[in-house]
Amino acid sequence: MSKILVTGATGFTGGYLCKRLVKDGEQVVAFVRASSNTKQLEDIGVECRVVDIRDPESVNDNFNDIDRVYHIAAAWRSEHADRNEFHRVNVDATRNLLEAAKRADIKMFVHCSTVGVQGDINEPPADEEYRFQPGDHYQETKLEGELLARDYFSKGLRGAVFRPVGIYGPGDTRFLKLFRPVKKGTFVMIGSGKTLYHMTYIDDLIDGIVLVGTREEALGEVFTLAGGEYTTLGELVNAIADALKKPHPKWRIPFYPVFLASIVCDRVCRALGIEPVLYPRRVEFFYKDRAFDISKAKRLLGYQPKVSLEQGLQKTAKWYKSQGLI
Repeated sequence: MSKILVTGATGFTGGYLCKRLVKDGEQVVAFVRASSNTKQLEDIGVECRVVDIRDPESVNDNFNDIDRVYHIAAAWRSEHADRNEFHRVNVDATRNLLEAAKRADIKMFVHCSTVGVQGDINEPPADEEYRFQPGDHYQETKLEGELLARDYFSKGLRGAVFRPVGIYGPGDTRFLKLFRPVKKGTFVMIGSGKTLYHMTYIDDLIDGIVLVGTREEALGEVFTLAGGEYTTLGELVNAIADALKKPHPKWRIPFYPVFLASIVCDRVCRALGIEPVLYPRRVEFFYKDRAFDISKAKRLLGYQPKVSLEQGLQKTAKWYKSQGLI
């Protein structure tokens, strides 16, 4: 029987996707690094193959029985990471997988991009046709990888692109930066709190990814996959407080002094070769709008987010507590 390949399977989204595919009765293969902890994947029946996706021979040698691909793996941003590695993973490895898929004449190649390729959304909500404006080397290489995939799809390879938005849920820790200070009563809003932000609960995202990979209407298209609603940051923080049964935070400080301090901190830490505790991208979270239009996915795929922001935050808070994270 043909198998479905998932890259990035040991990560948050990839792991959830593997669970869903196995539940749906699919045979799943994961390309993993030799250092990866694969126990949870193997326990649910995922076949884990040690493959360096940056190496075309390693990819080709393990592609003979692959029927469909969900390419989730990416070099994730770290403030002063090796920029060459971002290109090797987000572009070169994507090309290796696309070439192997082309030779194997697979049924579907689903490429995970990011809404970060569109940068700051000046006219929210943004749809898939909104202009590109990547803001850092992670987003730049993700854009290059997306355009590469779209070029292959335009030349005959069956595939589609999706761009996820603000992924959260049990198993993810990125939003601890909001939950922890809200829980402790120490959260301080930087700026007005009126900046727009869009969250996507992981189960809804997985539903969307599977639709992209199985619907004929997806072929050659790009889809933004997000939750059913976006809010201001102030509303989001208050919703987190409600999920934690804590008072709504009241403290605010102006944006620009903090932003200037982040630039100084970043430069000093860069010179010293250490990880900055404060850097521009973290502060820009409080300033740049992130709100998106998902009507295309609804119209063509029947995508319909089911988990409300309130429900998703409650489930996430419960998991954080169960893990002793808050």
